[in-house]
Amino acid sequence: MVHLVDLFPTEFTDLTLTQQERQWLHKTCPYFKPAYLSFLASYRYKPEQVRITFVPVSADGLLGNVEIQVCGPWTETILWEVPLMATLSECFFHSVDVDWNYDNQEQAAYIKGRSLLEAGCIFSEFGTRRRRSYHTQDLVVGALVRASRDAPKKGRLSGTSNVHFAQKYDLTPIGTIAHEWFMGVAAIKGYENTHSTSLDLWEAVYSDSLLVALTDTFTTSAFFKDFTADPERVQKWRGLRQDSGDPFAFGPRVKEMYESLGIDPRRKAIIYSDSLSVDKAIQLQGQAKELGFEQVSYGIGTFFTNDFHTASSGGTEKSKALNIVIKLSSVNNKPCVKISDDITKNTGDQATVEYVKRLYNLNIVDT
Repeated sequence: MVHLVDLFPTEFTDLTLTQQERQWLHKTCPYFKPAYLSFLASYRYKPEQVRITFVPVSADGLLGNVEIQVCGPWTETILWEVPLMATLSECFFHSVDVDWNYDNQEQAAYIKGRSLLEAGCIFSEFGTRRRRSYHTQDLVVGALVRASRDAPKKGRLSGTSNVHFAQKYDLTPIGTIAHEWFMGVAAIKGYENTHSTSLDLWEAVYSDSLLVALTDTFTTSAFFKDFTADPERVQKWRGLRQDSGDPFAFGPRVKEMYESLGIDPRRKAIIYSDSLSVDKAIQLQGQAKELGFEQVSYGIGTFFTNDFHTASSGGTEKSKALNIVIKLSSVNNKPCVKISDDITKNTGDQATVEYVKRLYNLNIVDT
């Protein structure tokens, strides 16, 4: 295991954006400017930016935690997160936890897709980071595409966050603004009115596209405080994404926010993406109809690409996915933090966490 994780960053040096991929991105993602595509074409991973440490927790030193630190310019380090997490997960499930197999994975994904589609759900595949393997995700996306062709046209497979599989299966590459954006901008520019600053900078590049805001970097309460201070911005942005806290409380809260500004919620999108299963998505779909939302979709990740059972149990016991995450730690030696809508789930420097909680009048809970 240690040998594998020590080696895998060096394998990234040969990855390049091909001319065919660049042309596809230019056609499919018109919001990417030529200068950015040129940057991607010239970009090469630098393994020296990655430090991987194995921290033993067992007496024999065979079991432990893997800690990964990536240091470098933000434009480069941001491109390490997804492939590092996906590769670490695949290494683990090919060398440590091997009590599983691919039996019924394709059929299970097909059934999940059919269930969502028949319930009228619009959904996308968000499972790259914590997938069990590349092959798993390939099976899953292929099965979802097949389900979307076979099922009655009630719901819709809207795409995948994996650009490679979007190209392979002729899907829309789909995603939203990330926590990392708000975290980095806040560290650089300051936490006062930080959501407004972050959205201003985002709009300067993506003025008429990719306007779905993630609300929970410093809690949705803090986000709404800044967001609603500019009703014109609320009108402009297409919708909001829920990624922590109680998803069933989010919809009514968002509806109330829009209506308080005289905005028809039916014109706005909600994307749910926090630990979704088929059953939870269908329940949220029912609530959305009751609330009058007409543009609701679901980003489903681990439940698609790392939903396995142990082979030794004959498929009766779950084979758990890894609970792994990579977050922005600091920018220019300034700490970055995240305070989700699960108020005890705080990431980063504790003093900065407490400062942000005081700034936005959030409950301070010992963590």
